[in-house]
Amino acid sequence: MATGPTLETERLLLRRWKSKDRLHFARINADPDVMEHFPAPLTAEESDQMVRRIDRQFEEFGFGLWAVEIKWAHKFIGFCGLAVPTFQTHFTPAVEIGWRFAKDQWGSGYATEAATAVLEFGFGDAGLERILSWTIPANRRSRQVMERLGMKRAPELDFDHPRFLHDERLKRHVVYQITSSDWPGSPRRDRG
Repeated sequence: MATGPTLETERLLLRRWKSKDRLHFARINADPDVMEHFPAPLTAEESDQMVRRIDRQFEEFGFGLWAVEIKWAHKFIGFCGLAVPTFQTHFTPAVEIGWRFAKDQWGSGYATEAATAVLEFGFGDAGLERILSWTIPANRRSRQVMERLGMKRAPELDFDHPRFLHDERLKRHVVYQITSSDWPGSPRRDRG
């Protein structure tokens, strides 16, 4: 896989994917608790297909969903990053921040730590003006991360996900957003 930007926090390394990550990622995607707010756990092949799509986004946009590892342990624990949705709705094109971590890492603060580094990159190096995040209303954990990041609910952007129109549990999505002018340390924050 190609090289690309690497992000680092106090505890985490956000890097491009390695072949050895795929097996661990497949285990994460097979966990019904991790995949509770998705249609179903993924098969190993579906998980590998996702990694290939992630890699293509890095090539196309210069960013994507970084593989996240704990620095001291060199342990892959999930992903966090930016993605350009391939579906269309009233607010696309857009850039989304998202994350998925192994269940045994929940509650560690890793999602917020990694996502903070991703937002720094998004509003800094990538020069983005706005970053969104969305999930189903019942996904409290992800919504709490969004709020800890300083993202604000944007009910005017809520939507019925076109991939889940026949699934009442997953159809409706709530949207959060943050702009470059809202992000602390953004080079565009003080432009008035």
